[in-house]
Amino acid sequence: MSHIPFNSPHLTGKEINYILNAHASGQLAGDGEYTKLASSLIQKHIGVEKSLLTHSCTAALEMTAILLDLSPGDEVIIPSYTFVSTANAFVLRGATPVFVDVDPLTFNIDLRCIEQAITKKTKAIIAVHYAGVSCDMDLLCSVASKYDLPVIEDAAQAFLSNYKNALLGSIGALSAFSFHETKNIISGEGGALLINNQHFVERAEIIREKGTNRSRFLRGEVDKYTWVDIGSSFLPGELIAAFLCAQLEDAVNITAERQKKWDSYHSAFLELEQKGFFRRQIIPEFCKHNAHMYYIVLNSSKDRQGLISFLKAKEIHSVFHYVPLHSSPAGIKYGKAVGTFAGTNLAADCLLRLPMGVSFDVLRVSEAVKSYFY
Repeated sequence: MSHIPFNSPHLTGKEINYILNAHASGQLAGDGEYTKLASSLIQKHIGVEKSLLTHSCTAALEMTAILLDLSPGDEVIIPSYTFVSTANAFVLRGATPVFVDVDPLTFNIDLRCIEQAITKKTKAIIAVHYAGVSCDMDLLCSVASKYDLPVIEDAAQAFLSNYKNALLGSIGALSAFSFHETKNIISGEGGALLINNQHFVERAEIIREKGTNRSRFLRGEVDKYTWVDIGSSFLPGELIAAFLCAQLEDAVNITAERQKKWDSYHSAFLELEQKGFFRRQIIPEFCKHNAHMYYIVLNSSKDRQGLISFLKAKEIHSVFHYVPLHSSPAGIKYGKAVGTFAGTNLAADCLLRLPMGVSFDVLRVSEAVKSYFY
């Protein structure tokens, strides 16, 4: 019996040819033709004017923190149930992440918790679109507008997901995508910063290029480039960009194939949900998701561990997800928690992610889950 991994990185078949082409061009460092093409493809997919390729979503978030001019004492509001990069990016600028709970239905930031966490020190609200499922961006932006705060989209998992008629990544002032191997569209490592406010564009280019105005030099706008601001080496190499281009060109088809797997899970598990064994993933009506993940919510951590062990014995790899940031050692040291965390603790204790991808035996996985309960 073959092993079914949690993640099966998908290849379109064009990746190696594009990498060889990049090598033949003689430029392997960043910002070559494939970097430009990848940025253009992202802009066309999402409908934004500016996309800057980065070596990771973490890098894009770190650029965001610099662009916001954060300094020690400033605060940003983020959900506790998210990846560490969401908080780290701002802690590195000396800011304090203010952790709030997530909605127990979607595990996105609980909009009821945001206002009580806002203070005179608050500089931004970070919307994390968990599992590629959108936050309620109208309500979130309404709260942000009331307090004159920018909304930043951590859309790491949400490439080609929609909120109503808008692609995620096109709504916040700044947005970050991930192309890590576990995402739908991949390049091993990789990310992108999307800029929806022209005020940030020129400085973002400078920060990404080690604090220099090299981008302006390459466009012929200045006759030499020099150090003008803080920054770092946030751009990826050309081989990463070449691999990513192959994926981006086929992004719509990849998403459609994943959606078929997601739909198969969701249909197979209806009866189990009706009998109370677990809860299926919930997709709000305002959202069209990208089938990044399929998870179920068990009734207890004991039930979850039992199912994990059962599936492991059948050569099926299933996993839980984040340790809540508000209760982690670094979260306690660098951040502060506001309110209670019932939704966060539910996700941490009971959420189980099942294998997902373009080509795996979804029927075998769903039948194995059924056999555990029957």
